[in-house]
Amino acid sequence: QSPSVLDAMCTEDADCPMGNPVVHGNGIKTGKCVMFNATHSTCEIYGWCPVENNTLPRKPLLAEAENFTLFIKNTVHFTKFNFSKCNTLQTNDPTYFKSCTYDPFFNPFCPVFRVRDMVEAAGETFGDLALLGGSIGVRIEWDCDLDHPAARCRPQYSFSLQDRRYNFRTASYYWDSQQLLYRNLLKLYGIRFDISVHGQAGKFSIIPTAVSFGTSIAFFGAATVLCDLVLLYLDAKADFYWKEKFEEVR
Repeated sequence: QSPSVLDAMCTEDADCPMGNPVVHGNGIKTGKCVMFNATHSTCEIYGWCPVENNTLPRKPLLAEAENFTLFIKNTVHFTKFNFSKCNTLQTNDPTYFKSCTYDPFFNPFCPVFRVRDMVEAAGETFGDLALLGGSIGVRIEWDCDLDHPAARCRPQYSFSLQDRRYNFRTASYYWDSQQLLYRNLLKLYGIRFDISVHGQAGKFSIIPTAVSFGTSIAFFGAATVLCDLVLLYLDAKADFYWKEKFEEVR
């Protein structure tokens, strides 16, 4: 193990318990302390050779990905009102989704988004995220007034930056002709999109309106009684308020 890993440093075999992993290292300790170079001794490990190369590319390997498109399709269903709506335009034109791009004013029902537009809407530039990756949050908000025509119930999209770095590893294993096990380890950088959908809908109904109106009237009635109690019995000028409110008949 490299001497740059603190947990790999050793002076004798007892410093390298067999079977223990090297913290922040690349393998499992064999139980031996070996000379790494003229000045350092490190724990011998069982691990894949060579170790992962941490060298980063100087430019995005797939810069053209900024023009890639993402198709996002979702449907909301408000069961209380038996109302469903999809974020795609209902059309019989088979070429529509191949040629349209989302625009909040001209194409609000086109669910095809260009990657560069989404990144810029989140406040970043594609070149910055394309090198080390990143995570973009996509929020789809439905706020529908069902007293209006269904066409006015449309989604609102917003984009936010969640992380400026994103990568993951994937490996494939195989045996060679001499029955030795090999692996190919890939560390992949990319832009991740996390999509969340939120919605609410409302519609006028006479019953809840009447209940709310009656509750309001009852509240004002209770407030009047409470004010009378405070002014007539607890206030320092209770006698004055009493004489003003009530007229004594002798």
